[in-house]
Amino acid sequence: MAELDTSSGGGKKGGKVRSKKASTRVDLTAMVDLAFLLITFFMLTTTLAKPKAMDVTMPDKDEKVKDQLDVAASRSMTILLGANNKIEWFVGEPGKTPPETTSYGKDGLRKVLIDNSEKIQQSTGKYMTVLIKPSVKSNYKNLVDVLDEMNITKVQSYAIVDILPLEVELLKRDGNY
Repeated sequence: MAELDTSSGGGKKGGKVRSKKASTRVDLTAMVDLAFLLITFFMLTTTLAKPKAMDVTMPDKDEKVKDQLDVAASRSMTILLGANNKIEWFVGEPGKTPPETTSYGKDGLRKVLIDNSEKIQQSTGKYMTVLIKPSVKSNYKNLVDVLDEMNITKVQSYAIVDILPLEVELLKRDGNY
């Protein structure tokens, strides 16, 4: 049992008779129990909370591309990440289909992904493939936001690839570079 004793403890030196003060005694057992319960609680909850991260499989840089899948232009959607949090997208080949500019979020990119995925699924019977092409003017947060949208909309096949000079020209033409 832990306790705190605050009595004066001095001897008596004659003189006036004073009333005896009762010593204050505080029992700290409950406080110690509470401290250990809190320590145990925080230790358990911090070890159970794992950081959330998305698994992205990237190819080895040393390994040459052996098997490359050909995807029909009719079921591929390209997302160009530009400057100032702007996105341009198009379905098909660059230059043949005019790109459209949209924003991030549920009314922007998410709606575009869902609509195009449904259209491609109905017309071809196959899933849509999304090509994500960040430009040098885009930032890391833009890429993470696009990957989050891929996860939210459950796009099954997507890839992060290099942007083509023709696509950079499209971004420049629309003022998004």
